[in-house]
Amino acid sequence: MNREYHKWWSPRLGRDMEMLVFGHAGLPTLVFPTSQGRFFEFEDRGMVSRLWGKIESGGLQLFCLDSVDSESWYNKAVPPRWRVARHMQYEDYILNEVVPLIRQKNPRHDLAATGCSFGGYHAVNLALRRPDVVNACVSMSGAFDIQQFLDGYYDDDCYFNCPPHYLRNMHDAWHLDRYRQNKFVLATGEHDMCWNENERLAEIMREKHIPHRLDVWRDQTGHDWPWWLRMAEAYFT
Repeated sequence: MNREYHKWWSPRLGRDMEMLVFGHAGLPTLVFPTSQGRFFEFEDRGMVSRLWGKIESGGLQLFCLDSVDSESWYNKAVPPRWRVARHMQYEDYILNEVVPLIRQKNPRHDLAATGCSFGGYHAVNLALRRPDVVNACVSMSGAFDIQQFLDGYYDDDCYFNCPPHYLRNMHDAWHLDRYRQNKFVLATGEHDMCWNENERLAEIMREKHIPHRLDVWRDQTGHDWPWWLRMAEAYFT
């Protein structure tokens, strides 16, 4: 299997950022780690091994991102305004540094995003904010309301990074038309603490006539890697 390690100084984040790439061809997929996770998490947790066949055959290419969650949403040492501002710098880094690298390495024009837990938030939020860039999204046990990180603070940037809020009020034809052409998978479990969040977002998507797949896994499925491994295998192989 092709495995590449990349590291460069990000002018948008003012720090080094690292990334792992797995595969040589196929659907390019942005992989977001869990809360405050690292770029090597998908490999360490066995996800890459579970998807080995699809990757090796040229059907899937993973671009495993680092996070700045500890500097943004989870950073209690700075005011909430800086938390959301740092997150927006992270999005700028992805769109203007990571995506161009993907385009250099992979000739396909489509791009997927995926993640587990808070990585699911990142995947869904980017897919909804930039449906012209990300046209497929698989969220596993995602949670999508970022108000819990804001200590009561709220501004336009917070609003436009909180999918349950801005999607419910979305009437823009440009966005809605693209949503309806793209693919969304919301996977959760019957014992997942994020089940309600997924039901809530799926309800909004139904109201907006956005095609999506809400899967509530049974068999005692909860919020942890053993179940996410099974989900990844189901959705990507």
